[in-house]
Amino acid sequence: LHQQAEQTCRQLVRTQGEHEHLLQAAVEQAEGLERNLRSAEAVLAERVAQLGEAKAQLSRNKLLIEDLHEEKRGFAMALQAAELKQKSTEERNQLLEEQASALKQLIGKITPASLS
Repeated sequence: LHQQAEQTCRQLVRTQGEHEHLLQAAVEQAEGLERNLRSAEAVLAERVAQLGEAKAQLSRNKLLIEDLHEEKRGFAMALQAAELKQKSTEERNQLLEEQASALKQLIGKITPASLS
C-alpha cells in the first residue's frame, strides 16, 4: 500500500509538472497573442490616421475642384463676351471699310469733276 501510495504520489507530481508546463505554455501563448493584438491595434490606429488624412486631403481637393469649375465658368463667360465684342468690332470694321470705299468712289468722282 505504501509503495502504491508513493507511485501515485510520483504520478501526481508528474501530472502536476505536466499541468504546470501546459499552463506555462498557455500563458506564453496568451502573452504572444496579446502582443500580436497590441501590434494589430497599433497598425489599425496608424491606418485610421492615414485614412483620416486622406479624407481631409480629399475634402480639400474637392473644394479646389469646385473652385476650378467656378473659375472655368467665369472664363467661359468672359470668352463668350470677348467673342461677342470681337464680332461686333468686326461688323463695325466691315461697315467702316464699306464707308471708306464709298468715300473713295465719291472722291474719285468728285475730283475729276472739280479739276475740270
